[in-house]
Amino acid sequence: MAVSLKESQCIDELAGILYDMLPGSGNPRLSFPTVAQSVGVLPYWPGGSKRPAIVALLTATFERERHKFTPLIEGVVRQSISWRAGKGTPLTREEVDAINRSLLRLGYKCPDLHDADFLGSLDRRQRSPQGAVSQDPAQLARLKAELLAISTLDATPRGFAFERFLNELFDASGLAPRGAFRLRGEQIDGSFQLDGHTYLLEAKWQNEPVGRAPLSVLNETVTSKAAWSRGLFVSYSGFSEDGLTAFGRGRPTAIIAMHGLDLHDTLDRNLKLPDVLRTKARRAAETNSCLVPVRDF
Repeated sequence: MAVSLKESQCIDELAGILYDMLPGSGNPRLSFPTVAQSVGVLPYWPGGSKRPAIVALLTATFERERHKFTPLIEGVVRQSISWRAGKGTPLTREEVDAINRSLLRLGYKCPDLHDADFLGSLDRRQRSPQGAVSQDPAQLARLKAELLAISTLDATPRGFAFERFLNELFDASGLAPRGAFRLRGEQIDGSFQLDGHTYLLEAKWQNEPVGRAPLSVLNETVTSKAAWSRGLFVSYSGFSEDGLTAFGRGRPTAIIAMHGLDLHDTLDRNLKLPDVLRTKARRAAETNSCLVPVRDF
């Protein structure tokens, strides 16, 4: 049975949630291919890059052997409990809740994953907007240096380098980024996953601050997609005050925004990017302002 566009979006979201639950290789007992083998769908695991391999496994199973789809997801969760405990990063209630939301959108409900005793036994993620980045100091230093180096480039290579930097930052933050892609009539600079939401990315590094029109375009793009879609607009040169005021007048926002100072503050203060984005999203919900600077947290 063919996979619809809506189902494809759900599967891509689910792959992002599952990404950190198991390794793609290197562990003969606990891994995605081990689960696939136990369920009888190992031929659908292509190997190679982890995220595309997860998407391929989920898509092929959903398309060709749907009766094995929920056993596959349950198998990943079961093995993840052991693997994540061994790493010292236990599986969390938020992750399982996100899986359940995605499965419901696909028309599935796994009773074991909704069991109250099981859910109550899971750790809850400790969140703090002031939390320290978990990456190593060398990686943090490299990201800081790369951001500074981009400013010395000419306009065209600078734009591509900025997108590449953001992709690396999202990957280092565990946000399962996807690079630029094109849909009919529109170009998306990328996407990433956070707390069960898919964020569409718009990134600009230009001389002038961004005005109302580009913000409105991204907002309209996001609101035309699935209900769990959100948007992040990153403009290194910032946003004009008139543009922000006009954008926020008379419409709900489905996007949040970051400027270059936000990026530098996040890296210099060793903040966790996921927590920065969560705080921005909460403030946007409370105030309908898409831009709340990190320095105002």
